[in-house]
Amino acid sequence: MSLIEAQNVGKVYGDSIVLERVNLKVKEGEFCTLVGASGCGKTTFLKMLLGTEQPSSGKLMLNGKQFPQEPDQDRGIVFQRYSVFPHLTVLQNVMLGEELAGSKFLGRLFGAARTRAKENAKAILESVGLTHALDKYPAELSGGMQQRLAIAQSLIKKPKILLLDEPFGALDPGIRADMHELILDLWKQTQVTIFMITHDLKEGFYLGTRLLVFDKTRHDPEFPNAYGAQITYDIPVGKTDKRIYEEINQATHLDPVDLKIKAEKNAAMGN
Repeated sequence: MSLIEAQNVGKVYGDSIVLERVNLKVKEGEFCTLVGASGCGKTTFLKMLLGTEQPSSGKLMLNGKQFPQEPDQDRGIVFQRYSVFPHLTVLQNVMLGEELAGSKFLGRLFGAARTRAKENAKAILESVGLTHALDKYPAELSGGMQQRLAIAQSLIKKPKILLLDEPFGALDPGIRADMHELILDLWKQTQVTIFMITHDLKEGFYLGTRLLVFDKTRHDPEFPNAYGAQITYDIPVGKTDKRIYEEINQATHLDPVDLKIKAEKNAAMGN
C-alpha cells in the first residue's frame, strides 16, 4: 500500500491553473526530488503535502485516507531561508517542538518531561553535528549550521514525512556537499519519506530515489495561466539516459521568452 497517493490532483488560484491531473504513488521510505521551471507548482504541491493548502480537485491521500488539512507532527519541513527562532538558543530551538506538543498552553515542560525533551534534543543535535553549539543563538551560526539546526527542528518529533523546499539553495557549493551527505545519512538512519524541491538537476539525481519533473504539457500564448503543470517524468534514479537528462535539463530552465516560443510552436502543431 502506498503511503501517499495523488489522484488527478489540481490546484487553482482564481483564474490561474497551477496544477492539473497530478497522479502519484509514493511508498514509505522513498526519497523524491522535485524539479521544474520556476512557477510550475512544485512549492504548491509541497504545501498540499504539508497541509497548508488543499487540492482544488482530485484526491490526495495518506495511508488510504484523506490527507490531514493542517500541519501536524507527522510532517516536518525545512525551507530555503533559515526557519529558526532568533531569540532561542540552538538547544531551545530544537526542544520547542516537544515542549509545545507536551504543554500547548505554556509551551514549556518541567521536571522529568523537560529532562527527556532536553536529552532528545541533544541526541538530534549530535546527529546533525551541532553538539558544540547548544548554547549559541542562530545569529552566531554560519548558514550551513543554521540549516543543520532547521533540519534538527524538523526531525525532533520523528515525522513520517520530511518536506524540503530548496533547503541548500542559499549555501556555498562546499557546504552544500556536506549537507548532501548529512541528509542522506539522516534519511538512511530514519527511513523517513522525503520530498525535496531543487533547481539543481544534478542534486536531484544524486540525492533522490525518484526524480519527479513538473512541467506544463499544454501552453496558450494568449492565456499563459490557462493550463497547469503536471508530473511529466517520474524516473527511478539510475534508470535514465543522456537524452532524457538533457530534455529534463532544458524543461527545468525555460525562461518566459522560451515558454512563449514553446507555446507558439505547440499551438502551430495543434497541441
